[in-house]
Amino acid sequence: MTHIEDSKKKIAEAADATKEAVKDAAATAKASAKEFVQDTENSAQEAIHTTREAARNAFDQAQEGIRAVEKELSPAIDDLTARAQEFCHKSINFCAESSERARRQFQQAAESTTRYVVEQPCKSMLMAAAAGAAVAAAFLMGRRR
Repeated sequence: MTHIEDSKKKIAEAADATKEAVKDAAATAKASAKEFVQDTENSAQEAIHTTREAARNAFDQAQEGIRAVEKELSPAIDDLTARAQEFCHKSINFCAESSERARRQFQQAAESTTRYVVEQPCKSMLMAAAAGAAVAAAFLMGRRR
């Protein structure tokens, strides 16, 4: 064999060996990539599960907090409602009493006026005339301005 044939043979063997090494490296890279994708997918699924569980726990705690606040505020709300109703009843009674008192006072004033007119007819007419004159004077003075 000649030196050239020997070199060609070594180059061919080296090319075959390189080809095999590249195939092995590609297969190893492919397997590593698949494993990486699978690990990433598993990690993502685990993160989703953990996040859902944390959200569920936070929601449950919020509901418990709301229930506790409701339980704590319920008596206060009931008390305020009772006080408001009592205040309304007192206000209604006060208005009714005030209205009745005003009606009685008006009736007494009307009776007193009627009695005065019956007992003092002349004075009553003079007072009515004076009041009418005062109203007329005020009206005329208001029109001049």
